[in-house]
Amino acid sequence: MQLGCGANQRMRAFVKFALLAISGGLTAAAVCWPFSAPFVPGQPVWALQWGTLAVLIHFASKDTTAKQAFASGLAYASPWMAATFWWMYVAMHTYGGLPAPLAAAAVFVLALALGSYYAVAVTLHWHLGAKRPAQSALLFAALWTVAELARGTWLSGFAWGATAYAHTAGPLALWAPIMGVYGVGFLAAWVAGSLVMFKSAGLANRIACVALLGIGVVFSPPQYTQPSGKLTVSLLQGNIPQDEKFEAGTGIPLALQWYAKQMQQSKADLVLAPETAIPVLPQQLPPGYWDSLSAAANAANTVLMTGIPLGNYERGYTNSVVAVQPGASETWRYDKHHLVPFGEFIPPLFKWFTRMMNIPLGDFNRGDIGQASFAWKGQRIAPNICYEDLFGEELGARFRDPAMAPTVFANVSNLGWFGDTTAIDQHLQISRMRALEFQRPFIRATNTGTTAIMDHQGRITHSLPRTTQGVLVGDVEGRSGMTPYAWWVSRFGLWPIWLIVLVVIGWAWRTAPRR
Repeated sequence: MQLGCGANQRMRAFVKFALLAISGGLTAAAVCWPFSAPFVPGQPVWALQWGTLAVLIHFASKDTTAKQAFASGLAYASPWMAATFWWMYVAMHTYGGLPAPLAAAAVFVLALALGSYYAVAVTLHWHLGAKRPAQSALLFAALWTVAELARGTWLSGFAWGATAYAHTAGPLALWAPIMGVYGVGFLAAWVAGSLVMFKSAGLANRIACVALLGIGVVFSPPQYTQPSGKLTVSLLQGNIPQDEKFEAGTGIPLALQWYAKQMQQSKADLVLAPETAIPVLPQQLPPGYWDSLSAAANAANTVLMTGIPLGNYERGYTNSVVAVQPGASETWRYDKHHLVPFGEFIPPLFKWFTRMMNIPLGDFNRGDIGQASFAWKGQRIAPNICYEDLFGEELGARFRDPAMAPTVFANVSNLGWFGDTTAIDQHLQISRMRALEFQRPFIRATNTGTTAIMDHQGRITHSLPRTTQGVLVGDVEGRSGMTPYAWWVSRFGLWPIWLIVLVVIGWAWRTAPRR
């Protein structure tokens, strides 16, 4: 009898952790559905995110020890992290040459480390308990948001695939220009907790939950910004093979020839080429290359904006965007601020790891936060490079002076490192969230995809098929004015969100019984 009871307990534990792991994996899928059915491929599934998080809350609420609560949180969050950024394996193994076991282990360790943030949040929620289910749902949302903030800001930050990116559409998207990505994540976690405790949470909590969802369904987002004029843009997607991109005999001449041809032929107001579209330093370019681009810009009265590395051995190097403009004797430049760990700077004690990969890595210099936008034909264009659009609080620094705030965001990226994977779709959702937060259009020029134009409401108006070579031409309407999020994040950063969630946790600490 005792053996049978023990076997049943082990089976129940196995089923529980299997369901938690599956739910974590589906949470990653909720940001952009990776399959052909039953949802739209590449699009967010906001209701799925609530459902999967509700599974965690349900099981964690039944745990009887802190160790069990931590295990539940880790069983959910680590598969979520791994399913979110599994494509790092492609960069390290396929293109970097790192042995497959080491590449897989690196992804696993990172997923475990970041997943532990959420496991701690679940454990604290179990420890603090709650006198009322409504209070418990609010406390869970606050602790979950602290974990999100920690993941997005500590150790340079990596909030890729955060909760709110499943809500670039749906009833919570309304709140993005007010509360930003972490505020939307807070609401999503609160809704999930309230749904689990819907019957027992009390009438006031049920009314609040239904009202929040109803407002998002019935009402469109308020328009905090106004049109400021149009630009015709030409966005270039070279689709240069990643394993050849920095090779002198193949990818480099191919990139230089193709991008120069497209930039010289375009008649658009703005031509935008991807990150390191020109994959060599200016001093390494063929004679006359830069002069031919300047002549083309003058002849067509257009601006040519492209990614390129800058610098030298003495001063150091930067990952930059330069703009060649008519009649200007010097090129305008933007230097990337938020560098990629291991890719653009090597953390202390990890040089041994990067030496094992055949990737052009180095320690780049950082640009300043809040660099000035590029003014052209009545618009202020604010470039950002690669995953810099993941950090809305840093883009928000450009709104400190409303008179000089960007009217158009321009992202240049090279996701070729990650192959034809969900990284492409996930990055598109990140740009969509920034468009919603600031109510600014986003134009994206990428090496392999997704090259797209989206309006100030995060809607894709034009796009190119991924992993193809092409030129996307369309109009983009700039916007002026300030959303509430742009106003407060430009002045206070993320401190208002930190303050709100810490007040909620402090309130729960004082009023809730300890277990």
